[in-house]
Amino acid sequence: MKQYLELCKHVLENGSVKKDRTNTGTISCFGYQMRFDLKEGFPLLTTKKTFFKAIVHELLWFISGDTNIKYLVDNNVKIWNEWPYENFKKSANFQGETLEEFVKKIKQDNEFAKKHGDLGPVYGKQWRDFNGVDQLKNLIHDLKNNPDSRRHIISAWNVSEINKMALPPCHMFVQFYVCDNRLSAQLYQRSADIFLGVPFNIASYALFVHMIAQVCGLEVGEFVHTIGDAHIYLNHIEQVKLQLTREPLPLCRLVLNKNVSDITAFTFEDIAIEDYQSHPPIKGAISV
Repeated sequence: MKQYLELCKHVLENGSVKKDRTNTGTISCFGYQMRFDLKEGFPLLTTKKTFFKAIVHELLWFISGDTNIKYLVDNNVKIWNEWPYENFKKSANFQGETLEEFVKKIKQDNEFAKKHGDLGPVYGKQWRDFNGVDQLKNLIHDLKNNPDSRRHIISAWNVSEINKMALPPCHMFVQFYVCDNRLSAQLYQRSADIFLGVPFNIASYALFVHMIAQVCGLEVGEFVHTIGDAHIYLNHIEQVKLQLTREPLPLCRLVLNKNVSDITAFTFEDIAIEDYQSHPPIKGAISV
């Protein structure tokens, strides 16, 4: 994962200090691209331990079209909790509950979860119902029947629904490409939290390429990650510098259940990694 470390180094050395929506402050650069050859191994970050379980559950959640955090909470995935909690604090039902108490209510009370756990029409909604269009279903059909098309695209950026979303999509647009029976993908990410978000984004879309390739009878090619605003939050600088002192370890291997031939049929148990080695985890606060 030297590509990721090169991104970190580039932003630290060339970035400008900027204000941001969260009032945390960032060091930011505009325009950066990384390429990952998926034939060489699965690009799960090794310079800090990365929570692969959360990556899998989040991607399955997107694919299902779900936009409520209850599925994630039920599977002990915490990465989306803060956004509905911030909305809950603004509601008439808020009585001083902590984030932990809010999450407990989501897990134990279906009606509470239905009312306060939804994020609005975020990724899964747009992938499966973009103004009535199932983009994922169409993508699979077109990859199988017209692989040389230049229109293999999924967009999460639905301008007409942005104001209904708890968080507008950061990884907003992905294009797929078939050549020599290999499937590649290029993601455009408008906003990239380098320390917390980018390692998840790389692994998530690499996994997505593998899953789509399998159901379409293709091999994997490259994942190309194109970033608009690439930033390191000011409260993550020391964590990023720590990673730059660590030597990357060999990449792990992704193992999918070869019997799955429908993209919507994958379960958590169908997805695994082997030989994952990493340095210890590094914690950092999320900016909401």
